[in-house]
Amino acid sequence: MNKLKKMSLQRKKRNRWNLKEVNKSDRPRLSVHRTNTHISAQIIDDIKGITICAYSTQCKDFKLKKTSTVEAATAVGTEIAKLALSKNVKDVVFDRGAYYYHGRVKALAEGAREAGLNF
Repeated sequence: MNKLKKMSLQRKKRNRWNLKEVNKSDRPRLSVHRTNTHISAQIIDDIKGITICAYSTQCKDFKLKKTSTVEAATAVGTEIAKLALSKNVKDVVFDRGAYYYHGRVKALAEGAREAGLNF
């Protein structure tokens, strides 16, 4: 296995494991997945093991034409926050996975904060 890929997998595993171990409270987890063309977010309840709500740039009601921009990530953040607030979820733990907190991941988080979610 490539050394860089191995380090990336180890980092991803470590981040997710630590977050699941620490998050034994009643706060669900806002998980982000990013590809070169799309970004998606879902709110997961780790105690029950269910997904509360999810939103992506691949959803049918997504309006923007370009899906790999910071504006698209901000739109996904605001929509996931609206869905969460409609299901009475206000406080979440932010799970960025192995992605650095900048660019589209940061834009999604700021969009969710502006729409009313608390991290």
